[in-house]
Amino acid sequence: MEPTDPIFAIAIAAELAGMHPQTLRQYDRLELVVPQRTAGQSRRYSMRDVVQLREIARLSAEGLNLEGIRRILDLENQVSSLATRVRELEGALADELLNRPGRRVFAAGTEGEVISLSSGTRAKRNTSVVVWRPLNRD
Repeated sequence: MEPTDPIFAIAIAAELAGMHPQTLRQYDRLELVVPQRTAGQSRRYSMRDVVQLREIARLSAEGLNLEGIRRILDLENQVSSLATRVRELEGALADELLNRPGRRVFAAGTEGEVISLSSGTRAKRNTSVVVWRPLNRD
């Protein structure tokens, strides 16, 4: 079951949100919380809708008017949608990077620089021998 599944009738959603069903109808008319509809046009609220109704009650108790609450909810919904989209894009990018033939690999060079390597190759190592001789300080 997903938080967006429409499962609650208006009476149950109102009880869960601590509101009167008429308040939920008013919020639907004002498009603050718009529930999904059944084939018979009955309202069906999701758990996410109930959480938003509780948030409206909290913000209202803090003195915000309905237009201010609408703007806050719109911004929160936008942030949520964008976060979901970012997760989708990150997953698609990770899949693409893993499945792309000839993908690039990076390694650290001897001086700490970043070296781009083809897949399946190794970074060249410095194998020269260095002899250290202390300076005579007589």
